[in-house]
Amino acid sequence: MHTSIRLTSLALATALLAGCTAADPQPETPVRGTKTTLPAEPLTVLADADPAANALGTSRALFAEAPVVVTAAADNPDAQLLAASAAVSLGAPLLLTGGMGDASAGASGVAEEIERLGADAVLDVGGSEPLGDASEGTDAPDVVSVAATASAIAPLLPGDPETTPVPGDSSAVAAVADLDRESPALLESAGGGSDENDAADVDADLPRTRPAAPLDGGTLIVTDEPGSLASAATARAAGLPVQVLPADAPDPRTDPEFAAELKAAAPETVLAAGAPFASVPSLGWKIRSTITGTEVPGGGQTLFPGKRFVALYGAPEAPVLGVLGEQGIPETIARAESTAAPYREFTDDTVVPMLEVIATVAAGSAGSDGNYSNELPIDTLRPWVEAAGAAGMYVVLDLQPGRTDFLTQAKQYQELLELPHVGLALDPEWRLAPDQVHLKQIGSVSAAEVNEVGTWLADLTAEKGLPQKMFVLHQFQTRMIRDRPTVDTSRPELAFVIHVDGQGSQPAKQDTWRVLHQNAPAGVAWGWKNFYDEDLPPLTPEQTMTQVEPVPELVTYQ
Repeated sequence: MHTSIRLTSLALATALLAGCTAADPQPETPVRGTKTTLPAEPLTVLADADPAANALGTSRALFAEAPVVVTAAADNPDAQLLAASAAVSLGAPLLLTGGMGDASAGASGVAEEIERLGADAVLDVGGSEPLGDASEGTDAPDVVSVAATASAIAPLLPGDPETTPVPGDSSAVAAVADLDRESPALLESAGGGSDENDAADVDADLPRTRPAAPLDGGTLIVTDEPGSLASAATARAAGLPVQVLPADAPDPRTDPEFAAELKAAAPETVLAAGAPFASVPSLGWKIRSTITGTEVPGGGQTLFPGKRFVALYGAPEAPVLGVLGEQGIPETIARAESTAAPYREFTDDTVVPMLEVIATVAAGSAGSDGNYSNELPIDTLRPWVEAAGAAGMYVVLDLQPGRTDFLTQAKQYQELLELPHVGLALDPEWRLAPDQVHLKQIGSVSAAEVNEVGTWLADLTAEKGLPQKMFVLHQFQTRMIRDRPTVDTSRPELAFVIHVDGQGSQPAKQDTWRVLHQNAPAGVAWGWKNFYDEDLPPLTPEQTMTQVEPVPELVTYQ
């Protein structure tokens, strides 16, 4: 039944004298255990706009049974901070009442969760009426209502919790994330203060409980917005580590200290609670890639902004196809570094040497498979790819598919594309229609086919927890990528680059550069190609960085 117990100090003393003697010992109250659990899924995202709904979701995800539940009003941050402290000390979930109108976050949702948990008592901090209409039921738990002050709550908690002031909302979630059930503490809003009379005015018994063993193998991620506080408290009550991100930068990869801590923890299960996570695309991949900790050449897990790539283009042992094949592997690695080095003088970005390796070479004849394309074996490419990776260089595999499609050929190189320093390039010039042959027609590709490849590559990157991959689209005529504005660049697993690889006089190249920038898909980076022999004249590194506008993120040499 619903009770709220308030006795004066005199009444308490009288009761103790009358009921407790050596000859008449009181029976010891049984201890009820708390049961916690981790979600079966590797990632659970609770990104409702209503903090009360996220608090409910966190309780449902982590607690199977709780003899005591703590509540506070969603619009009372001072009460929430103290309630969070109490929840962690008791090993109990914290629920918020008075949500934004969603039934799941309102009184009925809170009452249902309290019932699911099998609670015997509710510690209500600040008077939030947690049970609503269910408060009069015969099976309703006792509700112990206390003022939102440290002195009122402290007598109900185990140990002797020390009161710690928290300076402001921006610090509150981090302070809760640092709470430890083994070292009880009471967090109180700075300036809130306690009324010394509160302690004398409250005498309420909570059931004797035993917190569950700390959950192992999981982590809760929250942001520092105040709405994440209850979820953080519930996780700490379950013994789950909590990591905090800035609300205005909720991508887990963007904070090096956060990323290092998440990698060190290596959780198998992650909960992300807070409204800002609703706006983070591919959050699961970003968390997995952060946990693996694998970085791209040049550092970090993203390619742009902050990096510029300078590449040698060609095929192994085929000097006619580009400078990459003019020498052996060690000499190519050295040449890639010496080619990239001058660019460092003209940018504050990290300059990363790169190899663009032609993996499938356009052929003049149909060949045994009839596709007018020669696919180099993985065993031929692997030494080049591995040598570049060992030297801290990026690699892009270039496809010239002839009469087959790009996706079919890309899948043949999945084994190499699963390496964190290997991306993919599509060369539509060599994508033929069924009645076309190379050098008689310039090929083209539809945006739909590009999107098929992009989706496959992004899914592969997400599945393997790899860092972002470069996805290059070669183009020197507008018709080479049909319906180009519909190319889907929304997958953050990929860094899209449109590579303008025309040759000839510099005025002509600049005109092509300007034309291809028109109506380009959103969010793409740009690549520029310098031809040693065909350009009139070829640009120096300084000219490339000062005369090409906007400055290209990728410069390739052929």
